[in-house]
Amino acid sequence: MTSLSQTGPPPQQPVRRRALLIGAAVVLLASLSTAVVAMATRQGGPVVATSGPTCAAPSSLAGSVVQVTASDMGGGMMAGSTGSMTRDMARPGMMRLSASPSAVASGTVSFVVYNAGVRVHELVVLSMSAAGVGGRPMGSDGKVSEDGSLGEASRPCGAGAGGGLTPGSTGWVTLHLAPGRYELVCNQPWHYYSGMYTGLDVTA
Repeated sequence: MTSLSQTGPPPQQPVRRRALLIGAAVVLLASLSTAVVAMATRQGGPVVATSGPTCAAPSSLAGSVVQVTASDMGGGMMAGSTGSMTRDMARPGMMRLSASPSAVASGTVSFVVYNAGVRVHELVVLSMSAAGVGGRPMGSDGKVSEDGSLGEASRPCGAGAGGGLTPGSTGWVTLHLAPGRYELVCNQPWHYYSGMYTGLDVTA
């Protein structure tokens, strides 16, 4: 005669263990998300998740193309913070503007700017000052003078000037540059102070 224990349903311990592990993982992920949101809120506003770039530049931009990346401490995983920074929030080195290549031939130059950070950024192209890269004085508003600006990319998913590149977006601008040295900057409040500048050599 077959016993009940031999004909009953199989033990459920593996299923229960798997359910407990999944539940623990969900709690851990929720805790991490809360921590990230809290940190971003302290830095100037709420954030929302993004899966990557929200748009791309045209493939047929004129002249030499310089790829510029605007980044900050949030990296490229989160986006959505549009709160303006204050002096107390800013720290040297917490933001970065990088350009590739760092030297191009004179003439037509197109800049493609991707915002890989959590804050609104922009690109302004200026002739190099006597103080060199990163040496411009800032006003009480946390911005440098844009006198003599040659152009900017600050329109999300578009060309030229706009309201600022939102996280995950790309903007672009095409300029005519004479031989010389130039400084590329983000002139959102206190972003220059935080490290958003780089040099560009334009050769004859």
